[in-house]
Amino acid sequence: MPHNLQQATIIQQRINELASISETPGVITRTYGTDAFIKGRTLVAQWMQEAGLQTHIDHIGNVRGRLASAKAGAKTLVIASHIDTVVNAGKFDGPLGVLMGINLVEQLVKQNTRLPFHLELIAFCDEEGCRFHTTYLGSKVVAGQFDNSLLTKQDNAGAKLYDVIQAMGGDPTLLPQDAIPMGNWLGYFEIHIEQGPVLFEKNIPVGIVTAIAGQKRIAITFRGEAGHAGTVPMQMRNDALCAAAEFILEAERFASSHMQQVLATVGTLQIAHAASNVIPGEVSCTLDLRSANQAVLTSCFIYLEQLGEAICKRRNIAFTWEPVQETNPVKADANLNRLLTQSVQQAGYEAINLVSGAGHDAVAVAPVSPVAMLFVRCFKGISHNPLENVELNDIAAAVEVSANFIQSLIKKHNAG
Repeated sequence: MPHNLQQATIIQQRINELASISETPGVITRTYGTDAFIKGRTLVAQWMQEAGLQTHIDHIGNVRGRLASAKAGAKTLVIASHIDTVVNAGKFDGPLGVLMGINLVEQLVKQNTRLPFHLELIAFCDEEGCRFHTTYLGSKVVAGQFDNSLLTKQDNAGAKLYDVIQAMGGDPTLLPQDAIPMGNWLGYFEIHIEQGPVLFEKNIPVGIVTAIAGQKRIAITFRGEAGHAGTVPMQMRNDALCAAAEFILEAERFASSHMQQVLATVGTLQIAHAASNVIPGEVSCTLDLRSANQAVLTSCFIYLEQLGEAICKRRNIAFTWEPVQETNPVKADANLNRLLTQSVQQAGYEAINLVSGAGHDAVAVAPVSPVAMLFVRCFKGISHNPLENVELNDIAAAVEVSANFIQSLIKKHNAG
């Protein structure tokens, strides 16, 4: 069996072993701070130690392994992804990048590679944000971007983030100590499934991320007047659901007219005191806006708020627009991407540039470090779903490209 395929087989076996650890039998669910998450974290820490990394768990719950350089004044290259999941997840979203990182380190150790930089491999604890309705908890701490106000956030059962951190053995007051200072970063490299169909459709195993879309998430409430479905004439109704429905369809039409520069999604919808014989009096929904262009994202945000206000004014409905989350678009580092492009071509593959519509931990790291991402082909682009799948040959291709990339960085910084 070819060397890269051997490494891919080991990675796939570990992915399957980690996937067997779940909060719920029969599906894959490992949300931050749960017993299943801690069990999975312990397994990943064991693999890091066996690979030759100085391993510890920081206060937010990231697993961190370090391969130190003997070079004076060396900076740190971080290879990372996440090991938490959504509910009823696939195997590969996050863990693929972490376990490929372990494999890369194993090969460097076996080859007695002299590193011109420190290498830190990180399994981030909470990228998905499912439990506390946050994202990038782990990477924000490492990047020194953590907002202490998040410590009071509660999960659906009323548990506070502060208390969950303590229950896992961390000290919330010491989170700032776990940051890598801005001046110490050499770069950040993340390997991740594409979560889109481009590579699958083009039949190409890997792609280079040029940018990550910015996001705005908004909580919207439509307040009309509830009434009896059989007694209030149609022309006298203040139906909150009809206003919401009109807004949702108009938002879809508007985003579609921008030819994929912006994506708009209403992903949740709640009707207060819903009943089949009651005119809806209050409806809440969420709007998710994404674009790799900050100006487009901002202008669409403003337009859709004004659109909602206009619809509700005409229908005599009260309209509340409350931004709840925002991340700016991120551009990958041109120098790192040049090396990554060469690494793809060296492996014999076409270099495909992609924009990620999904968010990644690279978003949290980008303010303090140059970032690069390698996408790996995923079956039909399906993700956040048990059908998520990556072929062994595609893992092997990513192994080769990633090894080429790390070697090119080593060569560059040894020369410097």
